[in-house]
Amino acid sequence: MKESLLKVAAIQFEPIIGQKERNVNKMIKLIGKAADQGAKLIVLPEMANTGYVFATREEAYGLAEPVPEGPTAKKLGEIARERNVYIVSGICERDGINLYNAAMFVGPEGYIGKYRKNHLWDVDKVWAEPGDLGFPIFKTPFGRVGIIICYDGWFPETTRIYNLQGADIVCDPTNWVVVPGIITAEKPISAYVHMAMAHVNGIFLVCADRIGTERGTTFLGNSCICGPGGFVAGPASFDKEEVLIAEINLTDARRKQWTPFNQIILDRRTDLYDALLGYKTGKLHAW
Repeated sequence: MKESLLKVAAIQFEPIIGQKERNVNKMIKLIGKAADQGAKLIVLPEMANTGYVFATREEAYGLAEPVPEGPTAKKLGEIARERNVYIVSGICERDGINLYNAAMFVGPEGYIGKYRKNHLWDVDKVWAEPGDLGFPIFKTPFGRVGIIICYDGWFPETTRIYNLQGADIVCDPTNWVVVPGIITAEKPISAYVHMAMAHVNGIFLVCADRIGTERGTTFLGNSCICGPGGFVAGPASFDKEEVLIAEINLTDARRKQWTPFNQIILDRRTDLYDALLGYKTGKLHAW
């Protein structure tokens, strides 16, 4: 099988709550840094343009924007065209009266699509609606792309569904946090959970986390790029701004045969469990 090389970037930085102009300018600067190093697909953190820990739903509503009509989406679209790159970024989305913890996907050709977080974490449930777009696959010149956001990654069904739909790579704009007694700042399990999900599904995962402490919530950093064989780049630091770069071979995600006798999808005991793990609205990929 011919190699299919792609340079990807996970951008780790500290958004400041409510300072959208400052945050977007920082995002643009770091996107430029990644593009200068040859990255073609660039992933930014969850809620990268607004910060994350909203005091009220009213605060979230005041900072939210429509996608793709809003100023952040338009600006990132312009940068994607100028630098000939693909960008996935977390954003606080407003759709009528509804708010979503969302991620937007833009490329040189313009707006590609969006994903809305399906598994809401903690105070997400105060201001956001659960995602209603399922697990969409976005087709690009380099391959099939899926998106999850943060807490979605703790549900094995998400990455397995993307595998079953033929995804080569899954982008994860995330805000991993310290959870006392469960997830600590020292050697956080978050990166290893996602490394395992990439491995058991034979796909690539690009996880871009934020850093810093916001309204009493400490974020973990440790952004990483994972593949079928484990970590490709990272985990990054706990508290430093970083642009994590890796060249990945998407052929490794398409080479489903692990040994002459083992193909992880065909080896599933679907006589013992539902073939699609309950996912009814997606389309199974014909390998």
